[in-house]
Amino acid sequence: MKTNYLLLFLSSILWLAGCTDKCKETRTYRRYTPVNYTLAQLRQGVHVENAQTLVNPGKIYTKDQFLFINELKQGIHIIDNRNPSSPKPVAFIRIPGNGDMAIRNNTLYADSYMDLVTFDISNLAAIKEVSRVPNVFPNGSFEGGWWSMDATNQIVYDQNVSYVTETIETNCEENVTPTGGWGWFTTALSSNAQFSSADKAGGSTTTNGVAGSMARFALYSDYLYTISQSTMQLFNIKDPANPKIGNQIQLGWGIETIFPYKDKLFIGSQSGMHIYNNSNPEKPERLSVFQHARVCDPVVVHDHTAYVTLRSGNQCGGFTNQLDVVDITDLVNPRLLKSYPMRNPHGLGVAYPNLFICEGAYGLKSFNISDVMNIDRNLLDYIEDLNAYDVIPLEKSLLLIGKDGFYQFDASNPRQLRQLSHIPISRPTYY
Repeated sequence: MKTNYLLLFLSSILWLAGCTDKCKETRTYRRYTPVNYTLAQLRQGVHVENAQTLVNPGKIYTKDQFLFINELKQGIHIIDNRNPSSPKPVAFIRIPGNGDMAIRNNTLYADSYMDLVTFDISNLAAIKEVSRVPNVFPNGSFEGGWWSMDATNQIVYDQNVSYVTETIETNCEENVTPTGGWGWFTTALSSNAQFSSADKAGGSTTTNGVAGSMARFALYSDYLYTISQSTMQLFNIKDPANPKIGNQIQLGWGIETIFPYKDKLFIGSQSGMHIYNNSNPEKPERLSVFQHARVCDPVVVHDHTAYVTLRSGNQCGGFTNQLDVVDITDLVNPRLLKSYPMRNPHGLGVAYPNLFICEGAYGLKSFNISDVMNIDRNLLDYIEDLNAYDVIPLEKSLLLIGKDGFYQFDASNPRQLRQLSHIPISRPTYY
């Protein structure tokens, strides 16, 4: 009898395919939907409203016991924080395309897509727009979605971002993209610098607010510094209510954050930390670049040491999650002292001898950094049951923003951070 080997071979293949195990995998990813606005629509959309709930908070800022919390692409929440245990919402400034802010005295500067808008906030019951520098920001990014301005047709092309969760069947033996890698969104935020409360330049008596480490706006002397993905745009604010366009400095691609310290600027990018001499505030000059792997990178500085968090993520790429401690005694030749593994570090803040690091979906860590070579042995406190994006350490308290809202802690004992208040988010079910 003749055996049909081809038939037996095909049957065995079908049998093996039928026995392949199936697994269910839940994935959450970003979905981008194109949306267009006319420049007139955006400019007419700026106004003051009653206080709103937090939905998708971004950057945080504080000045004179008031909080300013960015609502991503929507505007700025103003909150009375004179009683940290019971912060009170005051108002909401509707600003289409807003992502960053800075405050000097009673003047608030904010981006609105392509424009820089200036507000008089001397009376929080009667906030008013006082000036606008038009068409100064040609493009930008929010949550990985890009927008750009078409000056000829007077249109901004943007992408609305929503998060989609789906469960699919997969082959159990297939390799799955790691959480936080390219293609899938980690539940932690993907991804502004702290300032001294008083501007010491030239004996000035002006006072600036305090921002988090994810800041893209900074104030120094008579200038406002704003960074985009590749440039630093200066504005002369000697007349605070009427900013004038200053120099533009090319920084290279992947620029993320700016941290002014004394007369230096420390700029975080996806490939390294840029150090600029700012002794001539009108024209900062690059001193050096501390290179690292391609990852997201905010930076804070104390004395002769810079602390840089590197994290992997959908927007930044790479797989590095660590804290780099860098010796900047010689600003022309920064030197890595030591790296410490982290889970998914985001923003950070230093109130020497304490360092606070946001670990995204993995919470908040407090370290003593008096011995920079043994920071990992000096973990003081670790709060895991919150989402931490960025922090502002004050004299005795800590301000924190994350995907699940705004938190405030008593930090007088960094070994036992005590929660004072929490402003939760109120996110629509479709978000």
